Amino acid sequence: MKKIVIWLLKKYQYYLSPDTGIPKKIGLTKKVCVFYPTCSDYTIQAVEKYGVVLGLFKGFRRILRCHPWQKEHIDPLK
Repeated sequence: MKKIVIWLLKKYQYYLSPDTGIPKKIGLTKKVCVFYPTCSDYTIQAVEKYGVVLGLFKGFRRILRCHPWQKEHIDPLK
């Protein structure tokens, strides 16, 4: 299950992500994510470290913290 979730997240990054996907590659978007690593990278790391359920929960919490008034900063997985 872990491999499937990580595979899906990587497909999202390649095709749909405004920061690393096709929209960025063809010039439709600029840098969007205010966090480093991006939320999808963070979620992949969390799934690898904590498993699918807790990893996806941590990724979801990270996405909820994202808003237009957030300053850019480094937020590594702990």
